[in-house]
Amino acid sequence: MGAIRTAILGASGYTGAELVRLLSVAPEYRIVALSADRKAGSEMRAVFPHLANLELPILKRVEEIDMGEVDLVFCALPHATTQRIVAGLPAHLRIVDLSADFRLRDPAAYAQWYGGQHTALDLQATAVYGLPEFYRDDIASARLVASTGCYVATGATPLIPLVEQGVIDPDEIIIDAKSGVSGAGRAAKEGTLFAEVSEGFHAYNIGGHRHTAEYDQELSKAAGRDVKVTFAPHLVPQNRGILATIYVRGDAAAVHKTLADRFADEPFCHVLPMGETPHTRHVRGSNQCRMGVVADRRPGRAIVVSVLDNLVKGASGQAIQNANIMFGLDETTALTQAPLFP
Repeated sequence: MGAIRTAILGASGYTGAELVRLLSVAPEYRIVALSADRKAGSEMRAVFPHLANLELPILKRVEEIDMGEVDLVFCALPHATTQRIVAGLPAHLRIVDLSADFRLRDPAAYAQWYGGQHTALDLQATAVYGLPEFYRDDIASARLVASTGCYVATGATPLIPLVEQGVIDPDEIIIDAKSGVSGAGRAAKEGTLFAEVSEGFHAYNIGGHRHTAEYDQELSKAAGRDVKVTFAPHLVPQNRGILATIYVRGDAAAVHKTLADRFADEPFCHVLPMGETPHTRHVRGSNQCRMGVVADRRPGRAIVVSVLDNLVKGASGQAIQNANIMFGLDETTALTQAPLFP
């Protein structure tokens, strides 16, 4: 098979730029089209000067791209926009979507959390949830993969095996997570201005963040019954990274062993020795998720800390990992970069 002809829709955003950066080192992929709406007609170097050394297509509007010359589409478009775009794509394309449009299997849940009816229910019914460590077989044969939300990739990665194995009480899960500002996207917003986020951090959307629906969906599936978590997201004044501190009822040694056994052979998920906790700066720029377990001072309780780079393992890197599986490539293709430090 020749290089996979790849289009990136929404290339002027942070996740679009990360897709370009990561794919540029992989000869298995050839970027043949890049889309942007307001930036259509621009060179990528004008939008992202750090990519100026790469030979890349001129940015176009989606409708200007010849999809007959494309094998794979990464959709890095805003929520609610993607479902309309994907519905109009030719049937031969394989698609990895980085938005939330196809993550929820229940149309009623989508309407509840996203404030409107889904307009591509036939596609929603066939989409595969894109958490690679748990859905490889389904991803391999999928036409449309819905990559996991960055907060959920951070917390669900350790929680799913713990719930599946009955090591923790699924009714007592508290997820306290902090994200860097890039998680809010590149569009100008008052709440993400430097002066608004610098020198402090704050919680937001407590009890109502949309990623809560993904947690409930995936952990209910793991438990075989209804599970509802307590999830509190926070915005911290850093560019990249998510750290989730997860409080659970369960024996800490059993929690650690379950995670260490489950991820022993995973290329991107690493469990630290008992009592050690990871830092976001130790995964920055990489496709790694690192986890640590600490015993609470109260017997029968444990604290799990999980970190990843929200733009890589939480978005673009995970999307490429999904594409690698879809096209039968080594899962680590384009994703072997070591973390950046300092």
